[in-house]
Amino acid sequence: MSRIPVRPYLIAKDEEGHFRITVRETRYNSQGYPLVTATLQDETFATATAARAHARERFGAEAGQFAVK
Repeated sequence: MSRIPVRPYLIAKDEEGHFRITVRETRYNSQGYPLVTATLQDETFATATAARAHARERFGAEAGQFAVK
């Protein structure tokens, strides 16, 4: 597994065409192996830009912390 940390906010389009945010938290075990916990948020957005703005307001996200799928 890669030692490069994942970006904490994933914005992805669902089957219905709405954008959703997944918040990812990376922790490391005693051997330094990364353990990633992903939590899909309930809110849906019409655009990826709206999803980013919501993540900035609600979670304090900053530029460079987003991954888009």
